[in-house]
Amino acid sequence: MRDTTAAWWRPPDTLPSAPIRGRLTRFTVAPMARRLGIRVMLPDGRVLGGTDRRAPLMRLHRPEALYRRFGAFGPIGFGESYQAGEWDAEDLAALLTTVAGHLRAIAPKPVLWLTRFQDRRRRSPETRNTPWAAARNVRHHYDLPEELFALFLDETMTYSAAIFPTDAVGRPQADEAQLPAAQRHKIDRLLDLAGVGLGTQLLEIGTGWGALAVAAARRGAHVHTVTLSVNQCGAARRRAAEAGVADRVRVELCDYRDIHPRSAGGYDAIVSAEMLEGVGGEFWPDYFTALDRLLASGGRAAIQTITMRHDDMLATRAKDTWIHRYIFPGGLIPSVSAVEATCRQYTRLRVHRAGSYGSHYAATLRLWRERFDRHADDVAALGLDRAFQRTWHLYLAYSEAGFAAGHLDVEHLLLDRAP
Repeated sequence: MRDTTAAWWRPPDTLPSAPIRGRLTRFTVAPMARRLGIRVMLPDGRVLGGTDRRAPLMRLHRPEALYRRFGAFGPIGFGESYQAGEWDAEDLAALLTTVAGHLRAIAPKPVLWLTRFQDRRRRSPETRNTPWAAARNVRHHYDLPEELFALFLDETMTYSAAIFPTDAVGRPQADEAQLPAAQRHKIDRLLDLAGVGLGTQLLEIGTGWGALAVAAARRGAHVHTVTLSVNQCGAARRRAAEAGVADRVRVELCDYRDIHPRSAGGYDAIVSAEMLEGVGGEFWPDYFTALDRLLASGGRAAIQTITMRHDDMLATRAKDTWIHRYIFPGGLIPSVSAVEATCRQYTRLRVHRAGSYGSHYAATLRLWRERFDRHADDVAALGLDRAFQRTWHLYLAYSEAGFAAGHLDVEHLLLDRAP
């Protein structure tokens, strides 16, 4: 059983002292709810906001606690209030999608003033992804029990966006039965983009649980895959052995800055799926310089990364967020423009956009969230308490809302050098 007595996923027990901002927050709830098209139910049964019963409903159990947390810490306090059980929603993902889609555009001036005040809070320097801190930050998330991830991921144990079949207008046709095939399709698309085949010397940065490395080895590639997660390192080695490709897969516990190629000529191909988001903006030059150094002449790198609009990235890159504090410390979601600028300034690499799949990630996260919620008793049996479950339910719904509202996207990028 996992010890949860002092777990990092718990919000602060002591409510912040923010009387003025708390009162301002209280007075903005009703107009905010109306502008957002949501409904807010108070403990006495009164409903603030719109009258449309189809609108997402937020239930306040301890409204004063929510007001104080939000007044003091803005969106971080909003998330901590949910973790603490101070409010709930009938459909959390729908509620957060509505908020994500409209809040900045229609928030009343008092809330915008509060946001400007709270935006002065900066991330702790301890989250900088130096080689030592990067290992700690990765293990913060990925060295949770492997059994936890098995409860909500599919049989491939792939923890990144799947690519589903689409209908006539391009909408993903996603259900749980299709998820393994959609993940394998995503893996094959990345391997195809990098030109991985028989005899390819492939480097994978960010091993996960080994699905991509095994798929590449089955194509006849020789795979060197690196991770900072002790749990994932062991799991990927086991998976390669079970698949009968251990002789073609070398799994190493290693920072991307310390990778040495198997030969002086470098790797024919490099693949990295949703690793860039965890590097941290300060270290993007190091990451892309490493790709440039490790890629053989004529080689190709295929990157899958979550992205956001460039102006949003600039506005948030130094700020503390709920996700950084409780889920992924040290990371930063890039914009495509930032990737292009970094490669142009520090490397010989060219960046080609090869597809975007934001709606597919929203669908993937919906399926993960539904599976996670169905397995609540199994999560508890792992020693992960109610505070953890609320934290991760919010994480999955929050992420789904970001893609559903169009604030986030996921891109396939091809990197190569001019002939």
